[in-house]
Amino acid sequence: MPTVQVEAQLSSDELLEAVGQLSLSELEQFVHRVIALQARRKAPSLPQAEVELLLRINRGIPPDIQERYDELIAKRRAETLTPDEYSELLRLGDEVEKLEARRVEYLAELARLRKTSLTALMEDLGISAPPHD
Repeated sequence: MPTVQVEAQLSSDELLEAVGQLSLSELEQFVHRVIALQARRKAPSLPQAEVELLLRINRGIPPDIQERYDELIAKRRAETLTPDEYSELLRLGDEVEKLEARRVEYLAELARLRKTSLTALMEDLGISAPPHD
C-alpha cells in the first residue's frame, strides 16, 4: 500500500489534499475503507447482518488487480496489447466479473433484508453500475 507524506495533525481539508495524491485505484480502495468505517460507526443503529453485508459490498476489487486490469484495458484501447497480455486481460476480466457478481449478490441480499428493490438500494447507497469495457 502506498504511503502519503502528511503532517501529524491534519484538518479535514489537509487530509483531503493528502488523499488527492492517491492513484485512482488507490483512491477507490480508500473510499471503500472510509465507507466501511462509517458502517462500523453506525453499527449500533444497524442490524449486524446489514453491517456485515455493507462491509462486503464496499470491499471492492483489490488495488493490484484493478490497476493491472486498467493498464491492460488502456493497452487494448491503444491497440498495443501482446498475446500474453490479452490472455492476462481475459483472466483478470473473469476475476473482476466474479468479484462484481458477488458484490451484486450482497447488494441483493441487503435489498431483501431492507424489503426494497436492488435499484432503490443502489440509489440510496450512491452505488452506480460498473462501466463495461
